[in-house]
Amino acid sequence: MDSETPTQAPAPRYFTWDEVAQRSGREKERWLVIDRKVYNISEFSRRHPGGSRVISHYAGQDATDPFVAFHIDKGLVRKYMNSLLIGELSPEQPSFEPTKNKELIDEFRELRSTVERMGLMKANHVFFLLNLLHILLLDVAAWLTLWVFGTSLVPFLLCAVLLSTVQAQAGWLQHDFGHLSVFSTSTWNHLLHHFVIGHLKGAPASWWNHMHFQHHAKPNCFGKDPDINMHPFFFALGKILSVELGKQKRKYMPYNHQHKYFFLIGPPALLPLYFQWYIFYFVIQRKKWVDLAWMITFYARLFLTYGPFLGLKGVLGLFFVVRFLESHWFVWVTQMNHIPMHIDHDRNMDWVSIQLRATCNVHKSAFNDWFSGHLNFQIEHHLFPTMPRHNYHKVAPLVQSLCAKHGIEYQSKPLLSAFADIVYSLKESGQLWLDAYLHQ
Repeated sequence: MDSETPTQAPAPRYFTWDEVAQRSGREKERWLVIDRKVYNISEFSRRHPGGSRVISHYAGQDATDPFVAFHIDKGLVRKYMNSLLIGELSPEQPSFEPTKNKELIDEFRELRSTVERMGLMKANHVFFLLNLLHILLLDVAAWLTLWVFGTSLVPFLLCAVLLSTVQAQAGWLQHDFGHLSVFSTSTWNHLLHHFVIGHLKGAPASWWNHMHFQHHAKPNCFGKDPDINMHPFFFALGKILSVELGKQKRKYMPYNHQHKYFFLIGPPALLPLYFQWYIFYFVIQRKKWVDLAWMITFYARLFLTYGPFLGLKGVLGLFFVVRFLESHWFVWVTQMNHIPMHIDHDRNMDWVSIQLRATCNVHKSAFNDWFSGHLNFQIEHHLFPTMPRHNYHKVAPLVQSLCAKHGIEYQSKPLLSAFADIVYSLKESGQLWLDAYLHQ
């Protein structure tokens, strides 16, 4: 008789937001919430394919919207999440924390459903194929410049400019594959990501994933966004953090002059003097041998194709000139959307609010789109990181309407104004630091 008695499923465990918030990682235990379900990610975070830090940045918080934003095959991912499920929010608990705007969250989720129905999350493969072909053609043109015109100064510099363009444009293309925005499966995106960032650029995909997804998860949040790690050792960033630094009487650099020395240690130095060396440390220290193999193919191709023209010293000289030029391109484009914006500690805000406070756009034009890899639509990219970039301009009016309805500032500006705002914001935050340092 006992064998015929039906067994009852164990009653679900219920938790409050206070209990979830206590598991934010400070005491090693980490929980997060997705669609009201509570998951224990304490052990899983180290195995998380996107990196341990990006998922841990949402420990103790609701992570529903970032989960939806970052994953293209949510059904598959949820199967792996079942083993992490420990319960759900108590019925009387709201679906998200009181620091978040419920109406805004609900309407953004409706907007995302609309975007998906409109087919804006589907890529035009011809667009990306043509993008790749134009990069390869520029690469060939750089080599032909030396083959046809020789290695005197003018052809050498023209070759360097062409190769810098190749590197910048390949940087935008690898960004597309890294965000899984080209193919419908992760496998093909990852493969092409390795090819573009590894073989065409000589950098590791794992390093980019580790850094960039943290930036998207918590943009301009100190301690969580690695893109603002130059605060406080090189720059004082943002009004709040700069005043905080001044009150603490901390001074690592003469921040009131940072808008001047930015031109020395910012655009010229980031790639050739920092990234170029750190990427090798990263892959060796973390034993990312597949990434290292892809990187070696880049350097082997570089020396095999340009060595006969320039010799060892000439190739090294060409390489660092290219990195120097590319670094200017990269820094101005990537910082124009974020450095002038709100920078603070993590305040656990809703997905739309945190992205809009940290990002701004640059006006659309054929040149701006090409020059920035469509990252002039930074707001749309941050709200929908897996959206193919050729659709950003289509969703922009819908995002603007959402922002207008909720009184959220949607900033868009000319390209040169965006560049200038980097310098102006550094000057302002440097002065705020000095005032607090001297008088508070």
